[in-house]
Amino acid sequence: MGGELTDGSEPLLTARADGLVGAAQPAPAPFMAPRLQGEVAGASHIDLSLWGSGRIGRVRFTPLKGPFVHGPNRIEADGGGVFVAQSAPVLVVRGARLAGLHPARRAAWWDRPTDDRAAVAREGARRSARLPWGAIVVEQRGPDLVVAAGVDAHEAGRGLALSVADIAREADAYVARCDVLPTADPLLRSLALQAAHAALSSIRQDERGRFAGLAAGEAYSAPARTYYRDGYWTAQALLRLAPEAVREEIDLLALGVQADGEAPSGLILSAPSQSEAWEAARRSSRRLASAHQRPLDWWSDHFDSPLLFVLMLGDYARATGDAAAVHRHWPKVRAVFARYQAMARVGEGLPRKPRNDRDWADNVFREGLVAYDLGLWVGALDAIQRMGRAHDPTLAEEAAKAAAAGRTAIDAALWRPQGWYADYAAPDGFIEEHLALDSLTLLRFDAASPQRALAVLEAARSRLETRANAAQPWGDWGVMCAFPPFARRADTRAKSAFAFRYHNGGDWPWLDGLYAGERLRRGLSGWRYPLLRWWETCLARGWLGAVEHFSPPFGRGSLLQAWSSLPLAVALNHRETVLAGDAEAPPA
Repeated sequence: MGGELTDGSEPLLTARADGLVGAAQPAPAPFMAPRLQGEVAGASHIDLSLWGSGRIGRVRFTPLKGPFVHGPNRIEADGGGVFVAQSAPVLVVRGARLAGLHPARRAAWWDRPTDDRAAVAREGARRSARLPWGAIVVEQRGPDLVVAAGVDAHEAGRGLALSVADIAREADAYVARCDVLPTADPLLRSLALQAAHAALSSIRQDERGRFAGLAAGEAYSAPARTYYRDGYWTAQALLRLAPEAVREEIDLLALGVQADGEAPSGLILSAPSQSEAWEAARRSSRRLASAHQRPLDWWSDHFDSPLLFVLMLGDYARATGDAAAVHRHWPKVRAVFARYQAMARVGEGLPRKPRNDRDWADNVFREGLVAYDLGLWVGALDAIQRMGRAHDPTLAEEAAKAAAAGRTAIDAALWRPQGWYADYAAPDGFIEEHLALDSLTLLRFDAASPQRALAVLEAARSRLETRANAAQPWGDWGVMCAFPPFARRADTRAKSAFAFRYHNGGDWPWLDGLYAGERLRRGLSGWRYPLLRWWETCLARGWLGAVEHFSPPFGRGSLLQAWSSLPLAVALNHRETVLAGDAEAPPA
């Protein structure tokens, strides 16, 4: 594997020995720092947004010349480049002159546009614009162009106070921080570097430097929000790289867990101006109000969110020994346990999901006994048992009994004679029998016996790895999240209504990490393909940063996606094995 395309053409990006990514031509390059985020496009303009505020504007400049070398929040070009600071919302385009400043007319698609485009003020070498929700300032400093933004002119001024050399040094230091597997081969080292960036850059701040949530990615700032599911899988890398951020995320997500144990998909964390605009949009739209039922909710009542909250707390406590966090949030844990116990049929012990599209597969109406959610349930029960031994032994014992009963019931309800667990079994008797990669939560949380886990992994290898599945028409491109496509068209909507797209067979790097991790945990070869094939495809197609999902006929999702850092967490957890190499011979 070397980043090649199956059609014989050359890859657009190249993994270098130093972990950076080379490109002969400009490639869309997302960046994300604690406050500032956006995308460099065409090596000639930057679209800027600010966490909590939304879109700020576009800055055009004289084009940078290739070749280009890409690192996290840094692009090196011939005689210049783009360097993003960490300590303030500012970047510098070296070797370029300003060609135009275009303030945004609204912060997001749902916001009301301003009546007039904000006027650009001129003062010597400086151009600036003030918006109702932020400010943008650009300053030509000799051959270099400094671009700063903020919730107001004061915050933008903090960025302008940095010298060009200071900004560049901060950018270089951040690249070095992300280089967490420096002895790995070029492909693995570059994946690790970009995945570390996806995880670390998800740690956001407000204008006062306080923690403001883990962002799902660069595309999630309007309204600014943090998710339970993305947060949990991103936390796997952050527990090694920045565990204090996981503690703060837990404290934040606890605010969304209701007294009855319900929780939304995510929480909205916007600055005051954007919060007011979002609330006005929510109240004026019946569709938005029905989906986002409380002012802080992003998509209320998600079936997997409360379980992921318990799992994140359990993982954090086990990794850090921080018992204070467990005590602080134990009432929420008890509420979640009671909620899911009430969702189970008497004598069965398995919570049943209503017919809706509210778990991670949010374009699919899975209902009844869903393998993915039941894996989280068993994992949460084990976490409650571990955390509760010291100060709530009664609940710990109840959780242990429920976990034992659940493991037996899952096998009876979902095991298929073909050698894997069904995706879901609906109350009307329908069973979606295809193999879904997210059912590997049953393996991750040991809800499956060792023998059945091995059978599932073999089935994933032969059916979901595209290199082995000739029944899908696009050759070797990655690992499908499900195969064959969903049997009932009525159970899918939007992007997932198309076979091989999104939840209906696309490649999701976080699921690739889940799969690779289970092979590594059991000492199996063949882990390198799921760990790295998605990254090869990204390089071949010119997609910089950890991609959200993709499939050949439909393209990709968002870039710089935080939970796509899970392959890195797996590599760090199995560092010696991964660095030693996969014993599997490459396919002929």
